[in-house]
Amino acid sequence: MKVLVVGSGGREHALVWKIARSPSVKKIYCARGNAGISTLAECVNISAEDIKGLCAFAQNKKIDLTVVGPETPLTLGIVDLFSAQKLSIFGPGKEAAAIEGSKVFAKKLMDKYHIPTGKYEVFTSTNKAMAYLKKAAFPLVIKADGLAAGKGVIVAQSYEEGVAAVDLIMQKKAFGEAGNRVIIEEFLEGEECSFMAVTDGKTVLPLATSQDHKAIFDGDRGPNTGGMGAYSPAPMVTPQLHKQIMEEVMQPTIKALAAEGRPYRGVLYAGLIIKEGKARVLEFNGRFGDPEAQPVLARMKSDLVETMQAAIDGTLGGLSIDWDPRPAVCVVMASQGYPGNYEKGKVIQGLATVSKMKDVIVFHAGTVRKDNHIITSGGRVMSITALGSDHKQAIERAYEAVGRIKWEGVYFRKDIGRKALKNQGSSPLVGIVMGSDSDLPIMVETTSVLKKMDIPYELTIASAHRSPQRTHEYAQKAAERGLEIIIAGAGAAAHLAGVIASETTLPVIGVPINSSALNGLDSLLSTAQMPPGVPVATMAIGKAGARNAAIFAAQILSLKYPRIAEQLRKHKVEMAQEVEEKANRLGPV
Repeated sequence: MKVLVVGSGGREHALVWKIARSPSVKKIYCARGNAGISTLAECVNISAEDIKGLCAFAQNKKIDLTVVGPETPLTLGIVDLFSAQKLSIFGPGKEAAAIEGSKVFAKKLMDKYHIPTGKYEVFTSTNKAMAYLKKAAFPLVIKADGLAAGKGVIVAQSYEEGVAAVDLIMQKKAFGEAGNRVIIEEFLEGEECSFMAVTDGKTVLPLATSQDHKAIFDGDRGPNTGGMGAYSPAPMVTPQLHKQIMEEVMQPTIKALAAEGRPYRGVLYAGLIIKEGKARVLEFNGRFGDPEAQPVLARMKSDLVETMQAAIDGTLGGLSIDWDPRPAVCVVMASQGYPGNYEKGKVIQGLATVSKMKDVIVFHAGTVRKDNHIITSGGRVMSITALGSDHKQAIERAYEAVGRIKWEGVYFRKDIGRKALKNQGSSPLVGIVMGSDSDLPIMVETTSVLKKMDIPYELTIASAHRSPQRTHEYAQKAAERGLEIIIAGAGAAAHLAGVIASETTLPVIGVPINSSALNGLDSLLSTAQMPPGVPVATMAIGKAGARNAAIFAAQILSLKYPRIAEQLRKHKVEMAQEVEEKANRLGPV
């Protein structure tokens, strides 16, 4: 296959990098590309907005697949133009791309089809917008209707800031024609995250979750940018939240666009605000996010070309995507002054050193090659993306690489990924259920091991006999809430583990507890003797079993989480050292 990628940023470098790994691809072109892309593709000097020139090039070179990176050519109708010439192209048509091209259209669509978002008003008159601000409660969000490279959103904390924002957008035309209309909407509190999915117009196939950092300064302060960094996965998106996003946002939006006669194929990006476990939409984009694409594509193990071709052909239904379980973190390095005025032409140093680092990828954005040097040519210059066994290691590895790359006036945020570390500990992976609070002295052995291995857990009481409804509800909703394993400790009749196992598809580990005259043998048999089809992994009686339950849970989780596998390796080493020390203390007998 011959593939043409349209665009010249970090997202497009990530796309070219991933496409180059497809066994079906023999040649890649990129318009216009950058210094980094030029090592993988032939760069052609055609603007992303020159859709007729791109179409002529694709016809002349007999391009098999065109992939559109930025939003502008999509809203200009590049997909419609290519499709009319029987050229295969990945992305939404002009009518569907209005989901990003017009914030007013997107808001009205969400209103009509009951897709969760904030309240808003639309204004074409500066005077009417100003009059509305006089009676409004702040903070408010003021947005230019059209495309503004991710910078046309202003959070106004006061009336004065609101007036300045409306004046900037509508009177001074800071974003050109995009500011002919403004939306003034309620400020939604919560934490932002990004959610992308590939769709063929019917099937919606979610990509790995991610979280962007839009503000220029640490702590999410300062004006918005195109994005200063991202990471994937986003721990805050629990399975329960993922389900809500798919069922209440992504799938209804694709159905709504189809109902409006605007069938959508390509990547749909939802910028979301999360509060109390529920998502509402801030904005939609009609393409891969930048910089979210960088860490997401770095983790994608499946063939991207195959996925995009299935979306174009309408055969996405039978497809799935495999992901590297390791997190990826992307730190954007920018020119001093961005998102305002900045200087170009600065020589970049350190790239050769970083290229030798394991699990680090340098995606170029605003770079050009001149006189055997790589020099800066844009606001966002490059995206340093690193994989790690956990978010912490990925962050450390990314910033180690960032520290080795230098140019005059380089700027980057120093807190990319910090939210992941905060959220990682807030979502329990293991649920520990006790039949009674009298079981706590035994089950603290489980919690101590999980704490040592940094595995988040929750602890609760539910009795199979005294509170059957509570037990049933806990088991039925456990997976939905993000739990991946349940450990149940109970004595005597000890039906707790079995009852839970009958109500969930999660693995259940049973810990028999000595709480009767039979010294725990009754609870051991009750836990182990399960009927066919309802297995419980039964541990030893008492504290030893409680500790082993935690270790066994860690072994299961280590298949998915490399950082837990590392903790288990350390545990094995420590056990061996303990035995060695005891043997040494014993001495000759």
